[in-house]
Amino acid sequence: MTIKVGDKAPEFTLPSQDGTKVSLSDFRGKKNVVVYFYPKDDTPGCTKEACAFRDKYQVFTDTDAEVIGISGDSKKSHKQFATKYNLPFTLLCDKSNKVRELYDVPATLWILPGRVTYVIDKEGIIRHIFDSMLDFEAHVKEALKALKAIPA
Repeated sequence: MTIKVGDKAPEFTLPSQDGTKVSLSDFRGKKNVVVYFYPKDDTPGCTKEACAFRDKYQVFTDTDAEVIGISGDSKKSHKQFATKYNLPFTLLCDKSNKVRELYDVPATLWILPGRVTYVIDKEGIIRHIFDSMLDFEAHVKEALKALKAIPA
């Protein structure tokens, strides 16, 4: 199954860096959601991407959106990463990579977990998909552009 723009986003529930369970359905009818999958906490590219989302976080909240980062790292790793870089958004632990597979996030060079961002509207419909392993800040720009195109 290949996920594309216009599809209903697959539902998931994962633990956050604080140990609370977070589900995509928690936001249904309330907020748009930017879900970004990234390879690993506290690595150069992932840190640039996370900090870019952090630096524009207020713009996301102003557009009625929540940002969620997902990787295979542990709660402890996520907590340290979020604390070290003062990340104001939720990081979710997908240790088994089940959600990554649900969202068809490809591996890079068949080994590195991919870097893909999904913009999901309040009704749970995927409005935009952006896949770039190396253009870290573009994930933020693309997500903001897609959010602005969603009717209020």
